[in-house]
Amino acid sequence: MKKGIRSRALKAAFPHTIPILTGFLFLGIAYGIYMNAAGFSPVYPILISIIVFAGSMQFVAVPLLLAPFAPVEAFGLTLMINARHLFYGISMLEKYKIPGLKKLYLIFGMCDETFSVNCTTVPPEGIDRAWFYFFVTMLNHIYWISGTLIGAIFGMIVRFNTEGLEFVMTALFVVIFTEQCLRKKNHFSSILGIALPLLCRLIFGEGSFLIPSMLAIMGVLTLVRPRLEKMEKEAAA
Repeated sequence: MKKGIRSRALKAAFPHTIPILTGFLFLGIAYGIYMNAAGFSPVYPILISIIVFAGSMQFVAVPLLLAPFAPVEAFGLTLMINARHLFYGISMLEKYKIPGLKKLYLIFGMCDETFSVNCTTVPPEGIDRAWFYFFVTMLNHIYWISGTLIGAIFGMIVRFNTEGLEFVMTALFVVIFTEQCLRKKNHFSSILGIALPLLCRLIFGEGSFLIPSMLAIMGVLTLVRPRLEKMEKEAAA
């Protein structure tokens, strides 16, 4: 019985991760090649992708690994780059009320792309919600590890210029954002997600606007949440 539940959830989750598969393979390959070019054997990027799974922070960690040991600086940089995950976690408190070890893995594997899918996708009728979220997370993790493995091995054989490969993830987020805009009738959240970061960028500058943007978005959405929920119910009726 449980095997049937898992297999149905896996089949339902896979189509939602196909766009991420493309992006993660390309970016993972770039990361594997980058680590190889920095002098690391393939074992290092693969283990880091399995244990850390932090996307952009993994790229930033390369010079940190080569520099003199500075744990305070490394912690501060990591916190600054990944502070957005604090807000991801808050917004997923209700959805991730799942018993057992699955919840721990969901927390560990909640990268930007997994958050985008699990936050906005309603599992099909008859599909176990916990296993659906689990397989979305697991598949994305596997894609990243696979890309890293390919890149690490390929980097040992061929040398080429990888500049520009990081744009794959930017394109992926544009596609996800566009899809959500087309799906929803109320575009207040989408407009807010564009307007507030632009305003914060003007006020705080290019290097410091991310956290103020997240705080502003969370604050405004908290204030208008009752109204938004009412509008969604009226649209559904």
